[in-house]
Amino acid sequence: MTSIVGWAHTPFGKLDAESVESLVVRVTREALDHAGIEASDVDAIMLGHFNGGFSAQDFTTSLVLQADDRLRFKPALRVENACATGSAAVHEGLKTIAAKQAKIVLVVGVEQMTKTPGPEIGKTLLKASYLPEDGETPGGFAGVFGKIAAAYFQRHGDQSDALAMIAAKNHLNGVDNPYAQMRKDVGFDFCRNESEKNPFVAGPLKRTDCSLVSDGAAALVLADDDVAATMKRQVKFRATAHAQDFLPMSKRDILKFEGCSVAWKRALAEAGLSLGDLSFVETHDCFTIAELIEYEAMGLVPEGQGARAIKEGWTAKDGKLPVNRSGGLKAKGHPIGATGVSMHALTAMQLSGEAGDMQIPNAQFGGIFNMGGAAVANYISILEKAR
Repeated sequence: MTSIVGWAHTPFGKLDAESVESLVVRVTREALDHAGIEASDVDAIMLGHFNGGFSAQDFTTSLVLQADDRLRFKPALRVENACATGSAAVHEGLKTIAAKQAKIVLVVGVEQMTKTPGPEIGKTLLKASYLPEDGETPGGFAGVFGKIAAAYFQRHGDQSDALAMIAAKNHLNGVDNPYAQMRKDVGFDFCRNESEKNPFVAGPLKRTDCSLVSDGAAALVLADDDVAATMKRQVKFRATAHAQDFLPMSKRDILKFEGCSVAWKRALAEAGLSLGDLSFVETHDCFTIAELIEYEAMGLVPEGQGARAIKEGWTAKDGKLPVNRSGGLKAKGHPIGATGVSMHALTAMQLSGEAGDMQIPNAQFGGIFNMGGAAVANYISILEKAR
């Protein structure tokens, strides 16, 4: 079994003074320091970086080596799987340790999006959809999820109240997260009503239904059992799962997020746990409709009843299964390549009792769902408090 023994996390937001390189160097140094190890102790490096046009420097793997000359000649690999890039990098790190190719793996996730002009951002993100079908979608990736929301409303009724409640919940949670891009409790009424500051963006989705364009980075130090037992802190991986689905939405029922369901079932079975055993979940709310459908896909509520989970307070920070205590992508921000690594770092903070104002009392198990595209790349990690 592998554990997280150290981490680092930059604030997310518009970081004009930073570059992809400076962000990578910063979290690499901070994560090694946090784990209490030297660069020479690292056996392998995984970099999660989506890019797709956000950075002129497209060959970024070796930027990690800029943090310390002693990382030179270590095996290093860039991993990419759309918006699940960060978790893909984490899972590759776990496989490297499981294959006994390494005892310590450094995982870094990074993205810098805000220096790209607005229209180009939309075009770049749309590359994570099936272009023959979705390439001309107005509003880019928001347009894709706008179509999903409209179809969900048609099948299960108007969910505008539920979506606004999800947005308001995540913004309230984001107030407590020192790394969050937006730390403001905007309230249900603002999220629910169209206004000059909250216009409709795509279909029934308003601006408050969409995650933020962000810069940022996060890093983890993963270690095998022998090494982790000697470290200051240790958060164990209880289980992981990855389910890849078809890219075209026309080949599946897009309102079911079946890849998400399959991944959750596999991970919970491997962990020997039920959803009710989890203390909290960090889930991929790139849009509020995604979080709503994910309530159903994870098995919290039956299909079509996602609204119950938010309306009855189950997913609030003091509910029976807090979801996105960090503020989620909605408030924390969504620098593509960094997101999955960030989810793991924040979950490790919770389980080690180091989450500060975000802390969930007596957290024992944390679930993570990170997806690429519209439920195409589906990654689950279940982490466990070790000590």
